[in-house]
Amino acid sequence: MKNIIEYVWLVPLFPLAGFLINGLLRNSLSKSLTGIIGSGSILASFIVSILIFLDVKAGIDGPVIVTLFDFISFQDVSIPFAFQVDQLSSLFLLIITGIGFLIHVYSVAYMHEENSSHFARYFAYLNLFVFSMLLLVLGSNYVIMFIGWEGVGLCSYLLIGYWFKNIEYSNAARKAFVMNRIGDLGFLLAVFWLIGRIGTVNFSEVFSKVDTLSSLDLTAITMLLFIGATGKSAQIPLYTWLPDAMAGPTPVSALIHAATMVTAGIYMIARSNILYTMAPTTQTVVMVVGLGTALLAATIALKQNDIKKVLAYSTVSQLGYMFIALGVGAYTGAVFHVMTHAFFKALLFLGAGSVIHAMHHEQDIRNMGGLSKKLKTTHLTFLVGCLAIAGIIPFSGFFSKDEILAAAFMKSPIVWALAAIGALMTAFYMFRLYAMTFLGKFRGTSEQEHHLHESPPAMTIPLVILAVLSFAGGLVGIPEVLMPDSHSLAKFLEPVFAESNRISVPHHPDHTTELLLMFGLMAVIAVVIFWAVGKYKKYEKSGEENTGFARILENKWYVDEIYEALIIRPVNAFGKMLGKFDNFGIDWVVNGVGRSVQYASRQIRLLQSGQVGSYVLLMVIGMIVLFALQVFLKK
Repeated sequence: MKNIIEYVWLVPLFPLAGFLINGLLRNSLSKSLTGIIGSGSILASFIVSILIFLDVKAGIDGPVIVTLFDFISFQDVSIPFAFQVDQLSSLFLLIITGIGFLIHVYSVAYMHEENSSHFARYFAYLNLFVFSMLLLVLGSNYVIMFIGWEGVGLCSYLLIGYWFKNIEYSNAARKAFVMNRIGDLGFLLAVFWLIGRIGTVNFSEVFSKVDTLSSLDLTAITMLLFIGATGKSAQIPLYTWLPDAMAGPTPVSALIHAATMVTAGIYMIARSNILYTMAPTTQTVVMVVGLGTALLAATIALKQNDIKKVLAYSTVSQLGYMFIALGVGAYTGAVFHVMTHAFFKALLFLGAGSVIHAMHHEQDIRNMGGLSKKLKTTHLTFLVGCLAIAGIIPFSGFFSKDEILAAAFMKSPIVWALAAIGALMTAFYMFRLYAMTFLGKFRGTSEQEHHLHESPPAMTIPLVILAVLSFAGGLVGIPEVLMPDSHSLAKFLEPVFAESNRISVPHHPDHTTELLLMFGLMAVIAVVIFWAVGKYKKYEKSGEENTGFARILENKWYVDEIYEALIIRPVNAFGKMLGKFDNFGIDWVVNGVGRSVQYASRQIRLLQSGQVGSYVLLMVIGMIVLFALQVFLKK
C-alpha cells in the first residue's frame, strides 16, 4: 500500500472540488447542501492532513517530494508542479484545514440571512481561499508557492468585497488587492533573480546551493522576498489594507487573520530560513520592521472603538512579533506563535462575530456593555482568547510570546524592552475591549437589548473548541526553564531549521534571567489587565471627542491620510496628465495620420473619372515627367 503522503494532492483537491461545485451550481443548490459541500470538503482535507501529519511525526528521511507533472521546462531550467511534505508544511496543513473547517461551520449559521445564490458564492470563495493557501504551503518551489500566493490575494479581494454593492467595501477590497500587488512584485523579482543566478527555484536545490550565492545576491533575494512578505503579512509600510479588510463578513476576517493570507509571509521566510540566516543585514531589517509594526499597531489599537478594528490592529501587532522572531533567527518561535495566534485570533474574531450577530450588526463597543449576562458562552470563550493573547500562564499565548521575547533579549535587551512594552499595550487594549463589551451595564438601544440572545450551536461549538485550543495549545512548546526536554514542537521542527540553528546564536538566556523576565513581565501584564478592567467596566458614553495624542491614535497616526497626500493624489494627478497626453498628443498624431490618408484617398479617387480623354492626358503627362527625369539624371 502506498504511503499516505503520496496522496497529499487530495488535501488541496477537496476544497478545489467544493469551489467548483458550489460556484457552478450556486443557483440550484439549497443552503443546507451548500454548507455541507463547503464545510465537508475542508473536513475531508483536515482528515487527510491529520494522517499525513502522523506519518511525518512517525519519521521521514528528509522532505518528501510528490511530483504531479512538469510545469515549466526551458533550456536547463525545470520547474515541476510538485508538493513538498515535511514537518513545516504538515503543521501548516493542520492549522489551515483545522481552523478553516471550524470557520466554515460557523459561517453556515452566520451567513444564513443571505439568499441561496450569494450563500453558495460565499462558500465557493471560501473554499478557493483554503485551496490557494494549501497550494502555497505545499509547493516544493517558489513558483508553485507564488501561484498560491497570488490565489490568496485574489480570494481576499473577492471576500473583502463580498458585499460589492457597497462602494466602501469595494474600495477596501481594491486597496487590499493593489497593496498586495506591490509586495508581490518583490517576490516575483526574487524568483527571477534565483533563476538567473542558480538556474532553479526548487527549495531543495536552492538551499543546497546557497553557498554559491554572493552576499549581495543573498541580501537582494531575501530583501525582495521580504517585500512580498510585508504585503501579505501586513507589515510597515504595506499594512494599511488589513484593518480595512474588516469590510468582509466576520468569518472571512477570522480566516484571513488566523489560518490563511497573513501567515503566508511568515511561512515563506520560515521555509527560506537558511537564506535569511546567511543574510544578516536582511534579518536586521526584518527584526526592525517587525518591532516597529508591533508597536505602531498596538498604539493604534488603544483608541479604536470598532470591535473588529481593535482585533485587526491586534493582528498586525502580533504579526510584528512573528517577524521579530524571524529577524533574530528564532524560526521555531515564529511558527509557534503562528499556531497559537491562529487559535486565539480565530476565537476572538468569531467571538466578535457572535457579539455582532446578537447586536444586530452593531460593531461600536461604546454601544455595548453588560453582554456577559446574555451571551454566556461567547463571554467565557472571548475571555479565554483575551487571556491567551495577553500572555497569561498557562494559556497558549504565554508560551509562544515568551519564546519570542527570550530570543529578542539575546539579540538586544533594548529590543526585548520595546517588545515588552508592546505586550503591555496588547493586554491593555484587549481588556479595554473585553470590559467595554461584556462588563458594566448595557449602553445600546432598548430594541437591541430586547433581542439579545446567545448564538446558535453552529457558532458556539467552534468557539468552545477554539477556546480549548487557546488554553492548552501552548503545552506543545513548554520552555526548558519550566520543564526540561518538553518543547515537543521544537523537536518536531528541528529538521527544517537544523542548519540555521547550527549557524545562529543561542535563543535563550540563562535560566535565572529567563525566569525573571518571564514572570516579571507577566506580573506587570496582570497589573495592566486589572487597570484596564477597572477603568472601562463602568464606561459611560459621552459626547466628548478625543483630543491631542489620543485623537492621533484614534485616527491611526493619519497614515492613510499621509499615503493619500504623498502617493495616491500625486499618482492620480500623474495618471490624469498621461491621460491628457494620450488624448491630445498620441491620439492626435495617430488620428491625424488616419485623417490625412483618408483625405488623400478621397482626392486621388477623383482621378478615376471614367473619361478616356482624361486618361490619355494623364498618360502624356506621365511620359513627359519620366522623360524629364531621365534627362535630369543623365546630367
